[in-house]
Amino acid sequence: MTSLSSSTMGARSYGPSSSSACSNLSPMSGHHHYHQCVAISSISPKRYGPRKVSMQSNRCLFSNVIRMQDGVVGDVATTVTPSENETPFKNLKDGFLSVTPPEEGIDAAGFNINEGKSTVSITVVGASGDLAKKKIFPALFALYYEGCLPEHFTIFGYARSKMTDAELRNMVSRTLTCRIDKRENCDEKMEQFLKRCFYLSGQYDSQENFADLDRKLKEHEAGRVSNRLFYLSVPPNIFIDAVRCASLSASSANGWTRVIVEKPFGRDSDSSAALTRALKQYLDEDQIFRIDHYLGKELVENLSVLRFSNLIFEPLWSRQYIRNVQLIFSEDFGTEGRGGYFDNYGIIRDIMQNHLLQILALFAMETPVSLDAEDIRNEKVKVLRSMRPLQLEDVAIAQYKSHTRGGVTYPAYKDDKAVPKDSLTPTFAAAAFFIDNARWDGVPFLMKAGKALHNRRTEIRVQFRHVPGNLYKRNIGTDLDLATNELVIRVQPDEAIYLKINNKVPGLGMRLDRSNLNLLYSARYSKEIPDAYERLLLDAIEGERRLFIRSDELDAAWSLFTPVLKELEEKKIVPEYYPYGSRGPVGAHYLAARYKVRWGDLEVDQ
Repeated sequence: MTSLSSSTMGARSYGPSSSSACSNLSPMSGHHHYHQCVAISSISPKRYGPRKVSMQSNRCLFSNVIRMQDGVVGDVATTVTPSENETPFKNLKDGFLSVTPPEEGIDAAGFNINEGKSTVSITVVGASGDLAKKKIFPALFALYYEGCLPEHFTIFGYARSKMTDAELRNMVSRTLTCRIDKRENCDEKMEQFLKRCFYLSGQYDSQENFADLDRKLKEHEAGRVSNRLFYLSVPPNIFIDAVRCASLSASSANGWTRVIVEKPFGRDSDSSAALTRALKQYLDEDQIFRIDHYLGKELVENLSVLRFSNLIFEPLWSRQYIRNVQLIFSEDFGTEGRGGYFDNYGIIRDIMQNHLLQILALFAMETPVSLDAEDIRNEKVKVLRSMRPLQLEDVAIAQYKSHTRGGVTYPAYKDDKAVPKDSLTPTFAAAAFFIDNARWDGVPFLMKAGKALHNRRTEIRVQFRHVPGNLYKRNIGTDLDLATNELVIRVQPDEAIYLKINNKVPGLGMRLDRSNLNLLYSARYSKEIPDAYERLLLDAIEGERRLFIRSDELDAAWSLFTPVLKELEEKKIVPEYYPYGSRGPVGAHYLAARYKVRWGDLEVDQ
C-alpha cells in the first residue's frame, strides 16, 4: 500500500486505484513519530483534486474543508452526491483523514475508521489572568457563537489559583458578549459554551499537576483522536517550565499538539535566541505559534489585499512614487498598574520591535509566490534582513510627566508605585528606518509609539511624492504636504482606508481643497469586525501559520533593535519629558524634519 505523504501531495499524484493516506503525527516533543494509515478507494482527481491555498472564503464550515499536512486544501461542496464507487471525504485536518466508505464504515484494509473522530482540547495556561479573562475566553466564545469551532471541543483553564469549574464559568461569563447581529439565542449559546469550560489548579513547573490535566483531558476526549492547543497566558519566565511539563506530561498521544506563546519573546537578540533554543528542546518549530495580536487586526490583514489585488496601488508601491511611510501608534492612557512590567521593557520592546515592525514588513515585502504561510513569511524575513540596524541618532525617546488639565491632574510615569523614581525607561519613541533594496532605497520609514498622548490610534500613512511640473503650483504654493497625495490606513479605532486628493472647490474661481476618498468600515459594512484574537486562535486550531512569527523572523527583528537598545541602557540616555495628554515630545518632530517629513497625524482628519 503506497503511503500518501506531504511530498506526494505536492506532486498531486492521484490515481483512480486504491491508495492510502498516512499521516505522520508528532507528539509535542517532536522526536517520536508513528503513522496512521487509512485507505482511500477510487478517488476522482477531477472532483476531489486539491488546490494549494492558505485562506478559505468561509472559515467556519469545518465539514466543507479538507486540509492536508502541508497546507493543501480541497473544498467539498455539501450538495455533491458521490457516485457509487466514489468515497466521500468528511474531514481532513493537519494530516488526519476521516473517510466514510460505503456500507458499514469499514475501509479496504478492515479498519473501523469511525474510531478516527477527532476532538480539540484548548488549555489556557494562566486562566485567572487579565488576558485570559478579557481576550482569550471571549474570543473562544465568539468562535463558538459563529460556528467556527469543531463539533467536539473542550476548554480547560489551568492556573495556580484555587478555583472550581463553577467559579471559572462565573468568572468567564462576566466578559462574554454576543455578536450584534445575532443576539436572539445569546443566553442559550453562552450556557452551552460554559458547559465546555473546566478548570484545574496546578503549579506551572509540576509534571504531576500536568499529568492530572492529561487525565482530565482524556476523560473529555473519550477515545477520540486528541488535538491539543496550549495557550501560554503567563509571564515569559514561566514559559519554559510550562512547556516542559506540558510536553512531558500532557501532550497528545495520537494527534497534534501546539503551543501559543505571547510576547515578549525576550529582551534582546541573546535572550530571544535562548528562549527559542529552550522551547525547541520540547517543541518543533511548526508547533510554536508566536502570537502578535496586531497581525490579526482587520486592516493589517487587508494590507496585502489592498496592495496585491488593486492595480492602482501596486505600481505605485516603491521609491519612485512614495516619499515616506509613517507607522504611528498612540495611546491616551499611561501604564496604569502595569508599571512594573513595562519598566522592564519600555515602549521600543513593547510596541515597536513587534507590532509596528511586523506591519512594516507586511507593507514593504515583495509579492509572495503564493498566499501560503511560508511564502509570506519568507518575504517578510527578506525585508527585515534588508533593513539597516537602528542607529542612536535616528531615535528619539521620551517619558511622560504629570500634567494638570481642566482641573484634573494626570500622574507622571514615575508616580506609578511599581516604577523606580530614577527610571529612564521611555514611554515614547520615534525612529527612522531604511530598507536597502531596489524597491525602497532612500525612502524613510518613520515609526513612533507612545503612551499618555492626546488620542488613541494606530495607523499607516503613505505620503506620495509631489507631481512633477504641477500646473497648479501657484494655487498650492510652497506647502509640499498639500501638493502631494496621502494614503491612510487606520488600523484602530474606527477602521478606515482613505486617500487624500487635491480637488477644486466649487465656484467661479480656481481654488484647490484637500479632500478624502474615504472607506469607513462602520459605514460600509454592517457586520461587526472580529477581535484579532478570534482570528489568531482559529488560525492556530487550523494550523494556519501565516499570521504567526517564525524564529528566523524573530531573530531578524531583534538584530535591528538590539544594538541601539544596549547603547541607550549603557549610556543611560535621559529621555525628554512630555506632558500627559500632549502630542508628544519635540524631539520626534526634529527627527522627522531631518528627513524632510512632517508627521501626518498632526492634522485633524475629517
